[in-house]
Amino acid sequence: MAENGGDSTQNQTNRHQEVGHKSLLQSDALYQYILETSVYPREPEQMKELREITAKHPWNLMTTSADEGQFLSMLLKLINAKNTMEIGVFTGYSLLATALAIPHDGKILAMDINKENYELGLPVIQKAGVAHKIDFREGPALPVLDRLLQDESNHGTYDFIFVDADKDNYLNYHKRLIDLVKVGGVIGYDNTLWNGSVVAPPDAPMRKYIRYYRDFVLELNKALAADPRIEICMLPVGDGITLCRRIS
Repeated sequence: MAENGGDSTQNQTNRHQEVGHKSLLQSDALYQYILETSVYPREPEQMKELREITAKHPWNLMTTSADEGQFLSMLLKLINAKNTMEIGVFTGYSLLATALAIPHDGKILAMDINKENYELGLPVIQKAGVAHKIDFREGPALPVLDRLLQDESNHGTYDFIFVDADKDNYLNYHKRLIDLVKVGGVIGYDNTLWNGSVVAPPDAPMRKYIRYYRDFVLELNKALAADPRIEICMLPVGDGITLCRRIS
């Protein structure tokens, strides 16, 4: 954290909180530099609009950060993703990033337990002309995944899957998603550095929800590192994202 700058640093901190600041960088000024130099100048107008709408939501910290949205967009294009899935949508910032990145005939199976939040961002998604790519399902994801797995024609058909939902079910998701993603496809698990709590002592002061989900995140990280079916890369983008490329 910069010690100089006074009001300027405070303004940057406040601005981060407004957009759902999740950066693990120690310097707010450095994070702001990344946003203003690389992210905001290239951010599509509809994504900016949705980000600003989401900033007013009382749960705005649940949103995908703007730099992570940019990263996901480039990743999707690099792997030529077309058939995708998103578990945990909130207002749809990462969903919109995906919809804009995949081809016109690309598809996203999107799942969230709260349709009201999704509908907050839906007008912006429609304005962007990409709503036709999204198949939104309200409710828990596990029953949907189990139904998909019952039909073997769904196995190995997803190019990219993004998971940003209930951390206590991440391992349950992984057990199912590994069969749905294709060999060479990618699963991205969000929040795998969990506010930096993964390296905090067990008795460190933490917000209640951080402490509750911390053990689930630690368990997931250990399991992914030991899974021979995937290659992994953990990145300190946003609140930490682990990419898993299926190799068998």
